Amino acid sequence: MCNLDQLRMFVTAAKLGSFSACARQLGKVQSAVSQGIANLEIDLNVELFDRSTRKPTLTEQGNHLLRFAEATLQQSFELQSAAKALSNFQETEVTIIIDDNLLIDKLSDIAEEFGQRFPSTTLSTMLASSTDIPGLLLDGKGDLGVMLTDMTYFKELDIRYIGSVQFVPVACPEHPLANNDSVTPADLIPHRQLMVRGESGKSMAYMPPISSNHWWTNDHHVLIQYVEKGLGWTYLPSHEARQRVELGKMKILPVTFDHKEWQAPVECVAPKGRAVGPAVKWLNTALNSLLDDT
Repeated sequence: MCNLDQLRMFVTAAKLGSFSACARQLGKVQSAVSQGIANLEIDLNVELFDRSTRKPTLTEQGNHLLRFAEATLQQSFELQSAAKALSNFQETEVTIIIDDNLLIDKLSDIAEEFGQRFPSTTLSTMLASSTDIPGLLLDGKGDLGVMLTDMTYFKELDIRYIGSVQFVPVACPEHPLANNDSVTPADLIPHRQLMVRGESGKSMAYMPPISSNHWWTNDHHVLIQYVEKGLGWTYLPSHEARQRVELGKMKILPVTFDHKEWQAPVECVAPKGRAVGPAVKWLNTALNSLLDDT
């Protein structure tokens, strides 16, 4: 029966095109490599290499089986990595719950490094309204949360301020207020306001309804679609709004009551007293830099 050592010789010899080069790379004598590959051919009942020339080349059957051998070695590596992770008390899965206002490019950079550092740990990313995130964490649905905060205190959570996000009022270019030189609260009142609230029915205290007519959603992407469709005006994160302004899909409303873009604080939160492993600890620290480039 073939073993991993034989498969490793087969793959290495195929890549290097030489039994002697394979032997040097694996720290073996050439005769051991030649015998190992010969034994593998006997076990598989297939000739893997054509030895009729000075330099062995893969046969058609050998070339076909090479990818299976590579896959088997990769699975073996992943099995060993997973077992090592468990022995080091590394988590099998980590779940982060994040407000979709905060889906910025840096998050994918952090996720990429997480995958490199913890290849055997599954990373699950959930999207939720900030008002729902504390409850989801306390219900055991996640390990870490990143949320906009209205300074509500949760004694069951560890809370850490990591920065702030600027918000601006926007509407589509065809909106009646889009070409005004200035927009007052009285101007906004007759026009539908699009707002976000969680499944719990709660909205952020610092985003109260201004208009007499308002629609709600718990999905940030629905909010954007409605704005671009001309169904109302809303507040969006500045970095996201300006991208759509450049594309001609939105305009920033020059409201008279915002002398500067107002900022919403962002916090990283985690349940108190819950045992965590190295993956959660690393991710918790890495999220400190999430807003560094905004």
